[in-house]
Amino acid sequence: MASSLRKSPLHDAHLLAGADLVPFAGWEMPIAYAGIRPEHEAVRKSVGIFDVSHMGEIETVGPQAEPFLQRILSNDVTKIAEHGAQYSVLCREDGGVLDDLFTYRLGEDRFLTVTNAANHAKDLAWFRAQAHRFEVEVHDQLDEWAMIAVQGPDARETLAALADAALPGRFRTAEIGIAGVGCLVCGTGYTGEDGCELLVPAAAAPTVWGALIDAGAVPAGLGARDTLRLEVCFHLYGNDLSEDRDPVEAGLSWCLAPETDFIGSGAIAGRERSQVLVPFAFTDPGIPRPGNEIRTASGSGVVTSGTHSPSLGIGIGMGYVPVDQAEPGTRIEVDVRGRVRAAEVRKKPLYAKEPVA
Repeated sequence: MASSLRKSPLHDAHLLAGADLVPFAGWEMPIAYAGIRPEHEAVRKSVGIFDVSHMGEIETVGPQAEPFLQRILSNDVTKIAEHGAQYSVLCREDGGVLDDLFTYRLGEDRFLTVTNAANHAKDLAWFRAQAHRFEVEVHDQLDEWAMIAVQGPDARETLAALADAALPGRFRTAEIGIAGVGCLVCGTGYTGEDGCELLVPAAAAPTVWGALIDAGAVPAGLGARDTLRLEVCFHLYGNDLSEDRDPVEAGLSWCLAPETDFIGSGAIAGRERSQVLVPFAFTDPGIPRPGNEIRTASGSGVVTSGTHSPSLGIGIGMGYVPVDQAEPGTRIEVDVRGRVRAAEVRKKPLYAKEPVA
């Protein structure tokens, strides 16, 4: 393994657990422990934990922190309540997406933004380049935090048994102790299940991780994280989002607040689009993969994410198709290494839990 790869504060714990470690966005991270399917099923049925310490953090603080973020983020930052969370995208002037982000308001003039691993340096440089117009300080917090996602129907019960105060609700945050370690606990996740994401002081991460394992949480790797997020149609930057696509094409109009005049808003409003991102499912055997050609009645598109769904037992994916072929139920074909597979456009999410009787 190349020595230049960064290692998570939980690296030794992964080695002890027999994880299959792989390079990912400049980090050496666990792709799986027992296997993608059992880890996926543990999150859907009970509780799994993920080391997501490869994600980056940027702290923004100062009297103009809010107007600064309002200018660079696509959503309405003024609507983030104290101890609240908000999803947004970071755009270039031409509307291309630099990253998708979660921002937490930690105080009136203090925010923490979580970046995608591969984009952290780029995002940090963008924040700093825009900050000179505002009375604000931008701090790189990547080395300060580890990040652990606790996800599944039993996630909150498992966490509550280790917490010294009530857990925050969905899209809320709280600074509380978990297994005796002060953490920023966030009611967010990337699996479609209930749960929280913990920002933990890096040196204390093994203590929290070990306590969660002892409490019955199943360690899960990035492989299961990908199958889980794709079943519920959450975007993956570099696949479903990129600088070559705008957020409307990607189906993220709901996180845009054009009235705030965020960077890129004018270009997005005036842009014509020939394709949009859709979820789809195979009606033939096979597994779609990124880069596969999508064939439709009015033109071609491309698969951006694809996998075999452990919950549904079929091949699923997301991809860009012509605008007039985006209606759920539309028949499409996907060329998988020279074999054409029948598929159809579906509604989001591709997987949903059965309603409770």
